Amino acid sequence: MLWLMFSIISYLFFALSSLGDKIVLAKAPKPATYVFYVGVFGFLALFLLLLFPIPMPGYTAFWLLLINGFTYIFSLYALFAALEKFDVSKVIPTVGATQPIFVFFLTWLYKGPQPLGVPEFIAYSLLFLGSIIISVEKNDKVTEEFISLSFLASFLFSLNFIFSKLIFLEFGKDSFVPGFFWMSIFAGIIVLLGLCIKSFRDNVFIKEKIEKKTGLIFLAAQGAGGVANVTQNLAIQMVPMGYLAIMNSLKGVQYVFLFLITLSFSIYFPKILKENFSKSAIIQKAISIIMIIIGLAILTTFV
Repeated sequence: MLWLMFSIISYLFFALSSLGDKIVLAKAPKPATYVFYVGVFGFLALFLLLLFPIPMPGYTAFWLLLINGFTYIFSLYALFAALEKFDVSKVIPTVGATQPIFVFFLTWLYKGPQPLGVPEFIAYSLLFLGSIIISVEKNDKVTEEFISLSFLASFLFSLNFIFSKLIFLEFGKDSFVPGFFWMSIFAGIIVLLGLCIKSFRDNVFIKEKIEKKTGLIFLAAQGAGGVANVTQNLAIQMVPMGYLAIMNSLKGVQYVFLFLITLSFSIYFPKILKENFSKSAIIQKAISIIMIIIGLAILTTFV
């Protein structure tokens, strides 16, 4: 069950990273600029060459890595475009709440129906429903733009999830380091190729005055995102193919962390980040948190 531990750790750091992304996007950079620098950060994986022998990808792995890189970069763009315009406490849960459905059906298309035992089914249901409940509010104004950006990001992240697992399987035993290395490098190469497109290049190199604090928040967000990416990929490499949807439904844990952090910032640091939470919304989210905790308890006890 190491994959469960790594998943929970990754979702804590994803929550911190997404909060930092929202703060930065509200102050200066456009989504294209943000995607570019996030992708370029992938070249930091080159340091792994100093520590490990990295095999070259074969023909199948090459195409999997290429598709994986494109889904990763475009999913980030859709997510950052949504974060730029809508509340982080609504975007992240909405994106993640639909991911288990996409992952479930994509896994089904690739591997066929994946049987789940009673404990797994109950845990999956509680985690999934908890994610849905925590992401929906009574007075939410759901626009067509919000739905399109959120669902696009969710679908692309789900594809990336599946292709990441296929890449680890392609590299075989002890696949984490070479798989993670090449996924990071391909993401970096793809954003560099994006500079061939004038509109993308103009958005990346647009002259904007970025405050020092904003730059520090960006670096902190990327640091948290890096830890999240490593631990999540460790979990993906370890988890059985049939459990991918269950692992993805654990994103509800990220919403718990995100809700608690966002609530704390709104109360104590409203100048940095302010989001409104009604009493009914807090009660609703508390119920969903309890469902998620019970789902986690079932996973750790019976699975």
